[in-house]
Amino acid sequence: MNTQPYNPDVLNCLANLSNDEVFTPPELANKMLDLLPQELFESPDTTFLAPFTKSGVFLREIVKRLDKGLEKVIPDRQQRIDHILHHQVFGIAITELTSLLARRSVYCSKEANSEYSISKFDTASGNILYKNIYHTWENGKCKYCGASQAVYDRGSEAEQYAYMFIHTDNPKQFFPNMKFDVIVGNPPYQMDDGGSKASAKPLYHLFVEQAMKLNPKYLSMIIPARWYAGGKGLDAFRDKMLTDSRLRVLVDYFDANDCFPGIDISGGVCYFLWDRDNKGLCNVISMRKNTTNEMTRKLLEEGEESFIRFNQAISILRKVKAKEGFKSFTQVVSSRKPFGLDTKPQLVKQSSPGYVFTYAYPDNAYVKEQNISLNKDWVSEHKVFISYAYGERGDFPYFVIGKPFYGAPQTCCTETYLVIGPFTSQEKCENCMSYMRTNFFRFLVLLKKNTQHATSKVYEIVPLQDFSHPWTDEMLYKKYNLSEEEIAFIESMIRPME
Repeated sequence: MNTQPYNPDVLNCLANLSNDEVFTPPELANKMLDLLPQELFESPDTTFLAPFTKSGVFLREIVKRLDKGLEKVIPDRQQRIDHILHHQVFGIAITELTSLLARRSVYCSKEANSEYSISKFDTASGNILYKNIYHTWENGKCKYCGASQAVYDRGSEAEQYAYMFIHTDNPKQFFPNMKFDVIVGNPPYQMDDGGSKASAKPLYHLFVEQAMKLNPKYLSMIIPARWYAGGKGLDAFRDKMLTDSRLRVLVDYFDANDCFPGIDISGGVCYFLWDRDNKGLCNVISMRKNTTNEMTRKLLEEGEESFIRFNQAISILRKVKAKEGFKSFTQVVSSRKPFGLDTKPQLVKQSSPGYVFTYAYPDNAYVKEQNISLNKDWVSEHKVFISYAYGERGDFPYFVIGKPFYGAPQTCCTETYLVIGPFTSQEKCENCMSYMRTNFFRFLVLLKKNTQHATSKVYEIVPLQDFSHPWTDEMLYKKYNLSEEEIAFIESMIRPME
């Protein structure tokens, strides 16, 4: 029987709590610090900044490494701790509460100038700053973070969530005499933008861009992986990151639960190492459950705009794109609102002259034909419908997309669905659907689909086929000359669709 008392790390417990901010477990913080050259922790001159600290876990783990690494350089323990805390380790908190928590983690006291602090400072904040600053409103939005004035314009006593590090044109002002070697951390991910259905604006890329303005030697952050696909203000950030040869390590978690237990982050998460002075290929490390796959490669495949996150998929994609006569399936995929109808058009339950049967969520109904503003000629044709949004959680294998279904002449749909086609006959629709149900088809969609939304873009690397006959996986594997290993990988990722 184990008689040792249970003494968990309080920061590890905190990381497992549900919260608006995602706290970093100590184990994960150390994995990120392991990416850095370890000799950095043996120099009394290396400087570190955590510019959006919450629990203080990164700073605490850095201090522990420096304490050990500087034993020979500064033998006296108290002198060593004083030097580390005063001259090497700096932080900026995201809220008043996290500033107290971070100081408690690093200084062993919420006030750095108290008798309980392990190193005495002249101020209560020490080198972990926090100030309750305000958003700068322009046309109803904050000019720095894009926060909605309607949501975040609060009284002076309320928390503003105007994060210090990104609410300035000059991030050097916080520590004006400092030049940082390493910037590391886990920034806030998003903020309510005042839109419908709990709409949120991503924030994490603003912290990455602000950190780069300080020109550190090394930058390491953990952020949502949705930036791979761009969208919602992330296109420029995606393009910059994926073409930056200083991004030398990218650790990708398709399932965020593998990284943050109990936390649901659509599209997964990733952390990276940016090395200012060493350009080259990137070591991409794909993490899925207990499996790890590494590959040194460019982040963008030839002709691609988004990142292919599974290393094992690269050889498959190259074979598909190299096949003579490649044409993209997007040629037969509609844009959103294929008939100009939103999710709640004026629908009626009973058919009558001048109305068209409409596939809608949650109930199908009829819409007045004159309200169809786009692609009216498609109404009378054969077509396939597929859900615009399809989300899954949990373990692989995945379906990836919803089940396609046949759309007979005299039907249309709301923006809940996309249209595939139109085609000249029901038979061609059935043959197209046989292709869409294959593991091969849905695997290629998965490579582009980083969120539940499936616009036409997620079908870009899927090859268009001849729909004069039905398709099976065996036919496709043979056509593209896939190896047994490549086939096995596809079938480990995708669940058969009847």
